[in-house]
Amino acid sequence: MSLDIEMMRNIGISAHIDSGKTTLSERILFFCQKIHAIHEVRGKDGVGATMDSMELEKERGITIASAATNVVWKGYPINIIDTPGHVDFTIEVERALRVLDGAVLVLCSVAGVQSQSITVDRQLKRYGVPRVAFVNKTDRTGANPYKVRDQLEEKLGLNSVMMQVPIGLEDKHVGVIDLVAMKALYFDGDENYAVRETEIPSELADEAAEKREIMLEAVSMFDDELMEKVMEGEDVPEELLNKAIRTGTLANELVPVYIGSAYKNKGVQPLLDAVIRYLPSPPDIENKALDLDNDEEEVILPSDPSKPPVALAFKLEDGQYGQLTYIRIYQGTIKKGADLFNVRNKRKFKVGRLVRMHSNSMEDISEAGVGDIVALFGVDCASGDTFCGGDLNYSMTSMFVPNPVISLSVQPKDKAASDKMAKALNRFTKEDPTFRTYVNPETNDTIIQGMGELHLEVYIERMRREYQAEVDTGAPQVAYREAISKKVEWEYTHKKQTGGSGQYAKIKGIMEPLKGENYEFVTKIKGGNIPTEYIPSCDKGFQTAMKKGALLGFPVVNIKMTVVDGASHAVDSSDMAFQTAGLMGFREAYRKAGPIILEPIMKVVVEGPTEFQGNIFGSINQRRGMILASQEEGVNSTVEAEVPLSEMFGYSTSLRSSTQGKAEFTMEFTKFAKVPQSIGEELIKKAEEAKKAGK
Repeated sequence: MSLDIEMMRNIGISAHIDSGKTTLSERILFFCQKIHAIHEVRGKDGVGATMDSMELEKERGITIASAATNVVWKGYPINIIDTPGHVDFTIEVERALRVLDGAVLVLCSVAGVQSQSITVDRQLKRYGVPRVAFVNKTDRTGANPYKVRDQLEEKLGLNSVMMQVPIGLEDKHVGVIDLVAMKALYFDGDENYAVRETEIPSELADEAAEKREIMLEAVSMFDDELMEKVMEGEDVPEELLNKAIRTGTLANELVPVYIGSAYKNKGVQPLLDAVIRYLPSPPDIENKALDLDNDEEEVILPSDPSKPPVALAFKLEDGQYGQLTYIRIYQGTIKKGADLFNVRNKRKFKVGRLVRMHSNSMEDISEAGVGDIVALFGVDCASGDTFCGGDLNYSMTSMFVPNPVISLSVQPKDKAASDKMAKALNRFTKEDPTFRTYVNPETNDTIIQGMGELHLEVYIERMRREYQAEVDTGAPQVAYREAISKKVEWEYTHKKQTGGSGQYAKIKGIMEPLKGENYEFVTKIKGGNIPTEYIPSCDKGFQTAMKKGALLGFPVVNIKMTVVDGASHAVDSSDMAFQTAGLMGFREAYRKAGPIILEPIMKVVVEGPTEFQGNIFGSINQRRGMILASQEEGVNSTVEAEVPLSEMFGYSTSLRSSTQGKAEFTMEFTKFAKVPQSIGEELIKKAEEAKKAGK
């Protein structure tokens, strides 16, 4: 591959809902001459944004699935992934950030750092991804980029430094002053969208000089030579300044802040310059794998195209031509027709078709090198699999997958719909690790689980549209958990005598609540009363019993089981006997240990006009919510609260009606907490009735 790997950039565009990520991606594609006309996100012109290729995305004006594309800016190849902003599609952000080297964090200059910006920032920090910030929508009423910069520092703890000063704000926003080159850049909006570079207007010279001083002070921390020049008041060469900014950004200790309005085509070109100047190339990032042949020892993967290839499959899509597997290459070169080895299922396969993606269209290529994000066709694999070439047996660490918090029963309307639904569910669970499905053995209902109401709603709609599977949905169910409230000592003897050898196992133990962890097993057996080979059988029995609690049938969590004594029989004891004793003993002890129901609590952030703050408070209080904080910023206010998930169904409708459609909210899972007694009793009663009806 002739491209210099030092010039390659892999970036993600991440932000809160409606900050303008997809609009920015569309402008980047246009300015890099990848597309020849700009289309808007909500698809009013019947086309829609390039990166939102799904019909549902165009209608709703939101990004549902992350889309990959590649562009070239000033000779630098850039792979871009546009990620969703809605918390329900958080897995799309997780998997994109797992394989990217850098990111552009987009913020709204009016709303500033919002709840989802905080979540995205947490994800960026989890994977150590360096970023530049782009304060978008500076043409809107109430725009204040300086306030946003302060919030980046206060709310996200980022060392954010303004690289530009706006020339006018709101409807008077015409350009920016570049504090590195000390030039004024005007975006006149002519047919070529050229950037006009001039001297700094005299009325802004003082402000620009003052802001440059602040910037130099922050950046000089990353270069001794620069610090010397700043302290001695010498002129600072642009090259030296860029080098220091890059050093700070790559070390994740500096976030350069750019400003503009993607919708009005302002500020996009300087942002692209910042991407190639300051964000990392593949060799700048130290990528590690685990050597499975060498006791999972960590090995560093050099960005060397001549080494055997190592790639991570981070996203799957089932299309009309079969399964499309998105991969990121960390080492070596992958060629069409080459043999690769899937480390998880130990299978070899031949690379049939290799493509470079541009949203939902693709271009066939014969080879791809280090740092590339490409896709393979027809490979049977799962999300998170590692592919190796040569005789390597390396595994990349997989991404963080949050557990689903909400479930819904779905029933096909007829036999034809049943087959189509099965096909759809099979595809969706393969593509999205946060979307799960199972059949309830008691009611025979198909249950789907996901990250929120919108998440499940989108999949049900996709079943209808893409598979013509007509389904009825039941009431949403909450993924409760069960736990215990007190410590108990217990003893259980399992005896069964049938013809020939029988079954015998006796276990004596302690069951107690456990804080912070899901399960712990401790053995204090002395003198071999229970033979060593049967100790794991006790553990297995306990864990089987934990899968289904006695109150509602939900999993049991936060339990410590200690085996203190027991007895065995030379002939009648077996692995099965001790598993059964563990299972039955657990159930008996569980009833005495004060079982309780835990419910998922969501962190809810509501944003809306201050005039409706009282209504917002009321809507949360009615739903057993606890208000944690509220902030007023001009005409808008933000309310943070913790609310049980079971109370959040239909919240969007009631919030809209109580705020004239002007407020919006986001929610994400935060913890499990004990259900109030009266509600717990009601849940148990309903579970018993459902059981009877199921029988």
